Amino acid sequence: MDPVIDYLMRGDPAIRWQVMAGLLDAPADEVAAERARVATEGWGARMLAAQADDGRWDGGTYRPGWVDEERPFFDAWTATHFSLQALWEFGLDPSSPQARRAIERVRDNVTWEYDGAPYFDGEVEPCVNGIAMAVGAYFGEPVDRIVETTVGQRLGDGGWNCWMEESSVSSFHSTICVLEGLREWERATGGTAGSREARRTGEEYLLERGLYRRRSTGEIADPRMTMLSFPVRWFHDILRGLDHFRLVDRRDERLADAVALLRSKADANGMFAYENCHEGPRLFAMEQEGEGFPSRWVTLRALRVLRWWDAA
Repeated sequence: MDPVIDYLMRGDPAIRWQVMAGLLDAPADEVAAERARVATEGWGARMLAAQADDGRWDGGTYRPGWVDEERPFFDAWTATHFSLQALWEFGLDPSSPQARRAIERVRDNVTWEYDGAPYFDGEVEPCVNGIAMAVGAYFGEPVDRIVETTVGQRLGDGGWNCWMEESSVSSFHSTICVLEGLREWERATGGTAGSREARRTGEEYLLERGLYRRRSTGEIADPRMTMLSFPVRWFHDILRGLDHFRLVDRRDERLADAVALLRSKADANGMFAYENCHEGPRLFAMEQEGEGFPSRWVTLRALRVLRWWDAA
């Protein structure tokens, strides 16, 4: 076996089933059997076990129950919103009994701190709503209200910004979160003419900037967007952007620079390092090493993108 594939296949079930599906083209029944283990072993099982009977993780919806409300920018990744994002990223089978039980608890009990609305009705910030939209659509919950709200928040340049009351310019971070949500909703429902048009203009916003450059000058907008990370939370980077275009199968020459940058990051063994940790408390660590060391998550996601790009 290829040593990189061997390295990946010695990881968690959440990694293994995606390697089998996305890099090895394994038979569907073998992929499904490995995917089923996400609910009962490793990271997926640990995340599910951390959910309380009231549907929440760590006592809160967007922020843990112990976070002081006077610290609005405190980054903690242990509450319900980001725990659900993790289960989506792990690829927990939505039809599994474990997934249905977890999502039913959320649907029946979890509300937003902002206004007390049910979780799957959404909040107000596009970056938050994008993730909630993706989670709900993936797990089979109706998120039409979030879609309507978010499509209506699109700015004149085609993207979104959580600080839209203070800025008429879109944000890479908010835009990628919304694009992922719209993508998952379209997969689940077929979407609408309005949602497809919003996704198209959001994608153009990123493409016009090559995923990480300022449109006005061509300069790198933020060096951190050139660094590879996982979990991504609400942060944009070139790999997250490229993964979106892979999943919608939209090849565009304006992605070539980001692809070349991604390709250049492979080490001598063909693996990719974990470059940027988004700091904050988390329920548990997935990567055994820190920044600068090879990462199974980053390697898996990078190899899938390059395989898709090179297939053209």
